[in-house]
Amino acid sequence: MYNENTVRKYIEMALDEDLSSNGDITTDSIIARESRCEAAAFFKSDGILAGLEFALLTFDVLARIKNCDTIKILSRRRDGEKLKKGETALRISGPTRLILSGERTFLNILQRMSGIATYAGRLSAMIKGSGAKIVDTRKTTPNFRVFEKAAVAIGGAANHRFGLFDGVLIKDNHIEAAGSIAAAVARARAAAHHLMKIEVETSSLAQVAEAIEAGADVIMLDNMSESEMKKAVKLIAGRALCEASGGISEDNIVKTAGCGVDLISIGAITHSAKPMDISLKIVKTLSGAAGSRAKKALTAAGKGKGGNE
Repeated sequence: MYNENTVRKYIEMALDEDLSSNGDITTDSIIARESRCEAAAFFKSDGILAGLEFALLTFDVLARIKNCDTIKILSRRRDGEKLKKGETALRISGPTRLILSGERTFLNILQRMSGIATYAGRLSAMIKGSGAKIVDTRKTTPNFRVFEKAAVAIGGAANHRFGLFDGVLIKDNHIEAAGSIAAAVARARAAAHHLMKIEVETSSLAQVAEAIEAGADVIMLDNMSESEMKKAVKLIAGRALCEASGGISEDNIVKTAGCGVDLISIGAITHSAKPMDISLKIVKTLSGAAGSRAKKALTAAGKGKGGNE
């Protein structure tokens, strides 16, 4: 699911968005091509580290674009580790231009994924021991799904289907267009291969009964009250997996898990997770930093002042 070539493709797109055809005009005018440095990424609040494997590819991809050496990893923590405020997640060395030009893309990936993992971990901890499992949805940032779903798993929750291609989920509009749950399930079953599960979205006990009769493998209980969910779980009686969905947050997730559902899908786990506050700072300069333009400007300024200033 998380093919490295796919990840590299998205990173290339992100870098192109940032650098375009002109490159990093600020860094390239100030920093010498031969300049090297050490830099460290550290957490500015407590959280779960996620996406370091992906984010580090930024420098590898950019090094190929710039035709320069890539970074060296001096020390690092692992994805899934819990870090405290002020702790260092990564220490690297390499070309200063490379590190500065890749900084924002690197941080965008790391901050976003660590924020999602931290939220997923918090939600999963809240229902630990209930028998229910937190799953994500397709409510993800365009072209960032591979990163966001990986972060969910790193945080301790689980992935729902990745896209429309790897799982059948019959929703309200499908049912309306097909005419009934029974018709929709029958058509999906005829088209799906023997290993494919079929899930049906329901919003009433009558629809739950119809989904059971149709032979659904998973039944989604959409925006049901606590009492309705309990009745639905009792009605299903283990004949299908039960998935609670819609309007679930930290305020009601414990009660939802207590209804006896198997899965709790939460769109907010990806679309509303707060990015982790992480900084990347140069901690040591290993060689001259001033670029040729900057050196010329400094020389001209010195001549203008006169003397040896």
